[in-house]
Amino acid sequence: MKLIRTEDAVGQILCHDITQIIPGVTKDAVFRKGHVITEEDIPVLLSVGKEHLYIWENNENMLHENDAAEILRQICMGSNMHPTEPKEGKINLIADCDGLYLVDRKRLNEINHLGEMMIASRHGDFAVKKGDLLAGTRVIPLVIEKDKMERAKETAGKEPLLNVVPFKKKKYGLVTTGSEVFHHRIEDAFSPVIEKKMEEFGAVMMFHEIMDDDTDKITAMIRSMLDRGADMVLCTGGMSVDPDDRTPLAIKNSGVNIVTYGAPVLPGAMFLLSYTDDGRPVVGLPGCAMYAKRTVFDLMLPRMMADVPISADDVAGYGEGGLCLNCKVCTFPNCGFGK
Repeated sequence: MKLIRTEDAVGQILCHDITQIIPGVTKDAVFRKGHVITEEDIPVLLSVGKEHLYIWENNENMLHENDAAEILRQICMGSNMHPTEPKEGKINLIADCDGLYLVDRKRLNEINHLGEMMIASRHGDFAVKKGDLLAGTRVIPLVIEKDKMERAKETAGKEPLLNVVPFKKKKYGLVTTGSEVFHHRIEDAFSPVIEKKMEEFGAVMMFHEIMDDDTDKITAMIRSMLDRGADMVLCTGGMSVDPDDRTPLAIKNSGVNIVTYGAPVLPGAMFLLSYTDDGRPVVGLPGCAMYAKRTVFDLMLPRMMADVPISADDVAGYGEGGLCLNCKVCTFPNCGFGK
């Protein structure tokens, strides 16, 4: 780049966008990179406060900000997303479908640590909808050394940093436990809550059975639902340590692989997560999922609906951010819960 007086720039090629800001009206480029400056442009440039301009000088060792942003875009962009056109040196990535947004945090941090470049992303492991803004990429200076961008590519490796995994159309079984519900002493208030949450992901309830607190019968029902083709089984009620609460044992006896019984999340500490040998989730939901607006179930469900396995390490990682503050106006997932 070469810095010159604006009045002397006629005929020169602009090497960066010139932005005009009118509060409450617009923030956009009045001239784009590559524009050849004319005599008529001079008053406009001066009116937006540009008494000096950077004009382009070819340098085989440097990259313009738009070209560098394109390299960052290539590093980031995985499945089910598309880029915007470069604007003021920035490229955004937009979701192409509803799904689970995944971020390779380690490599993202390594690239942002290189300096003079940035990738700003929304939090991973949360649901996104088609059209959502996912991330933005740009370099900080107007031009950057090619060697630095090569270093960024080497740091990133061959796999993209960001992906959207589409939600699967799942059929699920719901096992409602509790003698009080089974004997019609109280109304089943749990099932409608679960049905509503599952409908948000397009899931269809295949089976629903209300069971007494009989461990063997609950186990048999879980196995029956799995054998009849349920993609996942959700068990509600009976998840505490009270002597009459038998659901955790019933799930264990169904032959699944327990990932965790207990999670560092409030509401939702008594959550149980397990998988069959072929990867179908069998879940025990604590009572809070019936009355609390957002719980551990809201954090885990998107991953289950995208068939992205949840490990014990993943569950432990929810400790920081696992405390819901029960805000009067809930803005989840645009809040700290689960982050």
